[in-house]
Amino acid sequence: MNNKPAMFDELDRKIITALMANARTSFAEIGTAIGLSATAVKRRVDRLRETGVITGFTATVKPTALGWRTEAYVEVYCEGAAPPRRLAEVVRNHPEITAAMTVTGGADALLHVRATDVDHFEEVLERIRTEPFIRKTISYMVLSHLLPEAPEAGATHAAPQDALDASNLR
Repeated sequence: MNNKPAMFDELDRKIITALMANARTSFAEIGTAIGLSATAVKRRVDRLRETGVITGFTATVKPTALGWRTEAYVEVYCEGAAPPRRLAEVVRNHPEITAAMTVTGGADALLHVRATDVDHFEEVLERIRTEPFIRKTISYMVLSHLLPEAPEAGATHAAPQDALDASNLR
């Protein structure tokens, strides 16, 4: 992949907009909408992928269809300065964490957690808290999505089967 800043024009923006709305839109459909041939659209998409503007294509799945009925955001506070690399290692060990980022403010990191139910969420939270450098957590349960069409309201990947299986053992 190329590390140079991507240069793109208005047609590229229209292609990106169409693909963001529906990644399954054919190159021919996009071409018809913006006045290009399917081949020209494909060449542009290939270039946008090579330059890292388009990083992938995904399906959005309703989390409840996968068994994820509980959702929360968790602020993580660390002892001392926990390096982002170490935090990344930790969150990768918890399949219920669907997004994680370091943040400004009082907390060191913010985690987006999906679980099958409140008991499962509590178990995930306890696993997170066992990490030796985590001092405390503050959780915010999601009650409803005010923007249900936003990507955060859906899942971009399936729930790992072992996480679902583990929650069914109770």
